[in-house]
Amino acid sequence: MSHALKQVFNKDKTFRPKRKFEPGTQRFELHKKAQASLNAGLDLKVAVQLPPGEEQNDWVAVHVVDFFNRINLIYGTISDYCTEQSCPVMSGGPKYEYRWQDEHKYRKPTALSAPQYMNLLMDWIEVQINNEDIFPTNVGTPFPKNFLPVVKKILSRLFRVFVHVYIHHFDRITQMGSEAHVNTCYKHFY
Repeated sequence: MSHALKQVFNKDKTFRPKRKFEPGTQRFELHKKAQASLNAGLDLKVAVQLPPGEEQNDWVAVHVVDFFNRINLIYGTISDYCTEQSCPVMSGGPKYEYRWQDEHKYRKPTALSAPQYMNLLMDWIEVQINNEDIFPTNVGTPFPKNFLPVVKKILSRLFRVFVHVYIHHFDRITQMGSEAHVNTCYKHFY
């Protein structure tokens, strides 16, 4: 395994193992449909369309988990280069600074380094997607009324990772030959 890949899968890094869907469940089947449509070609408009007869929240949940996994992997590939020294501020270029706010330690928007922000973000999202009250896994368990606003917040924060990676670390993505993957992931996300 290459040094770069070993670093991606280092348990002390930001990257976390994928959240998996249980085989035989409706979400597992939706995940397979999403993967098949992406692997079948690059018509991303078709890939993101709700399959006939499926529930929108189930489809959205599958995609949010998938984006969390993919974006986490993308950030993991450059995390050795995104340090307190190289990225003392979580930003998307000189005009955009992203501040962290949560319901616990950071009640007011707080400036953090990119690595600190990323660690808090990935921890926060992981808690959200593993919370059965927000992302129920049992068939028949309804999604909460605030599901779509929660998902919008998750996706808006994940978008910041793309912006940071593109503005500050795309040279590293290019060096690794991963730009096609990152670009496709971004197009799918968009």
